[in-house]
Amino acid sequence: MPAKRLDGKSCAADLESRLIKRISQCKVKPHLAVVIVGDDPASHVYVRNKILSCERLGIKSTHIELPSETSQQQVEDTIISLNNDSSLHGILIQSPLPSHLDEESLTDLIDPSKDVDGFHPQNLGRIVQGRLDGMIPCTPAGVMEMLRWANVEMSGKKAVVIGRSFNVGMPQALLLASRGADATVTVVHSRTLDAKTECLAADIVIAAVGKPEMVKPDWIKPGAVVIDVGINRVDDDTRERGWRLAGDVHPDVSEVASLLSPVPGGVGPMTVAMLMANTVRSAEAQHS
Repeated sequence: MPAKRLDGKSCAADLESRLIKRISQCKVKPHLAVVIVGDDPASHVYVRNKILSCERLGIKSTHIELPSETSQQQVEDTIISLNNDSSLHGILIQSPLPSHLDEESLTDLIDPSKDVDGFHPQNLGRIVQGRLDGMIPCTPAGVMEMLRWANVEMSGKKAVVIGRSFNVGMPQALLLASRGADATVTVVHSRTLDAKTECLAADIVIAAVGKPEMVKPDWIKPGAVVIDVGINRVDDDTRERGWRLAGDVHPDVSEVASLLSPVPGGVGPMTVAMLMANTVRSAEAQHS
């Protein structure tokens, strides 16, 4: 049978309904600041989606646009000002940044309690310790939420994460292996000798490598659960615009897997929903 669709939009809507209740009980209105530097069109679309999510949930949003020539010091000053704003609960620096800016040092400057992206070393380090009560990177957290929402059994199962980035692959592996999830996890990366064999042994495959349709049907064990984190723009002369969006997983995997998240409409909506959840969590923690 074709795989069931693991619908990120429906999962995100379910999470948002729970967030609305929490927001109504919060002592203050959660407040998110989004900083964007430059004129990257895709980044502006992403920021607009986040602002719309805030409006839909009743979260206050502040949108700070800086020109592409903004200096490192100017962005640092902006972050420090936001850190010192007691009415603010979340700070997000939209990626990618112009090449002259050091994104890592800017991330390190954000107050960890307001780091709603979950990229600060202190927040990533808490995951290593098994402490999941802080800010968790939104995409891996969204994947875990989707798996639980779909009642996917993780305990004792073999999971493969394809990709070892600090913001998706590695925290994803840690979350899958953490107490409560209890999967046995393998991380597949560019130096893995036989990625296909590793994936074929897996009950759960999370593809987060950024290579269009890399994971083929013959990589997947029949009945496995497959989550496609990738979103890639590929040329397609059959489309009026000349391109289409593709995940890291080939569409024909749907003929083998039991569950498959779509692209788009899978992990993407959950990433935004988890950003909102982190903002609400920060507001609750700061005003408990």
